[in-house]
Amino acid sequence: MTNPSARTSSPALSTPCDSIVPQPLTCPEDASARHVGSRQALIDNLPYMAMILLGAAILWGAVGSPFCRGFLAAGYVAYGALGALWIMAFVCPYCHFHGTDLCPCGYGSIAAKLRSKKECEDFPRRFKRHIPVIVPLWFLPPIVGGIAVCGEFSWILLGLMAVFVVNSYVILPLVSKHYGCRSCPQKDTCPWMGGCRTAG
Repeated sequence: MTNPSARTSSPALSTPCDSIVPQPLTCPEDASARHVGSRQALIDNLPYMAMILLGAAILWGAVGSPFCRGFLAAGYVAYGALGALWIMAFVCPYCHFHGTDLCPCGYGSIAAKLRSKKECEDFPRRFKRHIPVIVPLWFLPPIVGGIAVCGEFSWILLGLMAVFVVNSYVILPLVSKHYGCRSCPQKDTCPWMGGCRTAG
């Protein structure tokens, strides 16, 4: 990890990401070459949507009470949807491509309807601050399902948990990093891709 203060003493580069971020709102490559269609946006979002549906199914199968299982499953789906909206509202406005169709996951154009554009240089800090809001989505179903399987074994529930783990911990990161994020113009300053490793 490089000490940001050791990079330069120039006042013009006072923020940690300034040395790697291009001029605000300027695409270093031809923007038309990175146009994101509905097909790519769907592929980028499919693993996340699958995680939410699988997680809801696990919570449904892990609880015996009809009311409780319905409440937990519906609550998890709502949490997943609100989590995506949270990222659009509190992270996407700081992206260079807020309000455009250049975002690999298609969030950019939706985010523009929620909030106006903010300072792009603050993107890494905002990303690291708000991503933890959705992290429990990855852990709640395996924890609840694991407790249920230990109490009363079920091959169906165990199978759902296995598919959930493969999708959420293997497929989702691979699709993000090697399909969507790989071509994302914001990747050099995104902590998910290892860019701009500074404290947030």
